[in-house]
Amino acid sequence: MTKKKLLVPYDFSEVADSAIEHALVTAKAVDAEVHILHVVSKKEAIKEAKEKLEVALAKAKSISRVKDVNIEAHVRVGNIFDDISDVSLELGAELIFMGTHGAHGWQHITGSHALKVVTNSATPFVIVQESKIDVNGYNDIVVPLDLEKETKQKLTLVANMAKYFNSRVHVIIPDETDEFLKHTIKANIIFANKFFGDRGIQCTTTLAPASGFEKEVVKHAIKVNGDLIAIMNTQKNQILGAWGANHEQYIITNDAKIPALILNPINASNAYQAIFT
Repeated sequence: MTKKKLLVPYDFSEVADSAIEHALVTAKAVDAEVHILHVVSKKEAIKEAKEKLEVALAKAKSISRVKDVNIEAHVRVGNIFDDISDVSLELGAELIFMGTHGAHGWQHITGSHALKVVTNSATPFVIVQESKIDVNGYNDIVVPLDLEKETKQKLTLVANMAKYFNSRVHVIIPDETDEFLKHTIKANIIFANKFFGDRGIQCTTTLAPASGFEKEVVKHAIKVNGDLIAIMNTQKNQILGAWGANHEQYIITNDAKIPALILNPINASNAYQAIFT
């Protein structure tokens, strides 16, 4: 049986080291292997990159709690924004772990090209800041559940991750004043509780003001000691969809440095069931 594969785009920075650590802890939990990708702009840089990667690999392999995880390194000549998707597809990666240096770093490292990679990717991303992952992985996962039907797709991946890490799931839903929307909110709460309850996963549901909802999500994540915030991109090239294109950075680069899991809607409602099953 082919092992699951996790991909880490790597630029030798501290935040990239943090992304590797998150990937390794996840890989240990789900019995996966980790593939590190460094992209150079010209073939003359390959030799030096491989030498530096050997050092990075040795450092990663020295982390005692994940010593038995298989790690492989890849050097490509090209453009990091193109090659992330290409290598992910070649490997059949189930998750991509990528580091960012806060709001400024997201602008500098990614910009519109990388945002396009994330929002067009069939592979979910975990965007990591300079934060360590708990020895037990993601103990508490925060799940904003808005009124877009596509956001329910992420629950399958969240549930599968929660089973591996024995996580608690904290669903947060925007509280609307419109009576029709209130009915939808009530249905979403029932759906979330049943979905996770049927899978033996501890779940809480919380209503928060719809205005400034992304800020409420981060506040709630801090309150429950969240280790991961799972968000769904419901509009092409816009993360967080109905919350507004200008708010994607708030979740991804939150000051609490809580990693963000980003998924894009896919046609088959059960397509994410294959991930981490």
